[in-house]
Amino acid sequence: MSKQTEKQDVGKLIVEYQPRLKSFIRKRVVNKDDADDILQDVFYQLVKTVDNAMNPIEQVAAWLYRVARNTIINKGIKKHEEELPVYKSDKSDDDVLKDFSELLFSNETSPSPETEYLRSLVWVELENALSELPPEQREVFELTELDGLSVKEISQTTGVAVNTLLSRKHYAVKHLRKRLTTLYEELIYT
Repeated sequence: MSKQTEKQDVGKLIVEYQPRLKSFIRKRVVNKDDADDILQDVFYQLVKTVDNAMNPIEQVAAWLYRVARNTIINKGIKKHEEELPVYKSDKSDDDVLKDFSELLFSNETSPSPETEYLRSLVWVELENALSELPPEQREVFELTELDGLSVKEISQTTGVAVNTLLSRKHYAVKHLRKRLTTLYEELIYT
């Protein structure tokens, strides 16, 4: 089959399947422009595949609908990823904890009523989050972060290995990050 004959056959296929494919796509895609783009992508794939003699299409209708469905799915996922709001776009977990730390431990001589209220909220949430931890994790966190002891000092006092203490603190910090990030997002985005 010559290239000219193939192009005429592709043209016939496009004319034949365009109305049905367009209807199929429009039922699954809200935006008309997106539906038109998907339809165009499907026919582009058809032309590319027909030009490739290595992969002949045996059942054209089934192939077209499968490509249309896959293109809808791919475009849907792509669009979903682009439109999701990014709450932490400029704030990492460490930044959130740093913001809270500055709020809790700032040396302002006369903080505003809003700052006092936020401090009280954060302290309450921190206490609640700490109370959810196993006692060993809570203890190592409080001793290192609130009392200022080093892990080595705690190890010498308690007889617990440094690596064990570090592991406990890691899990405590991980839990607190999650809880405080949730509070941070509630304060910022509501």
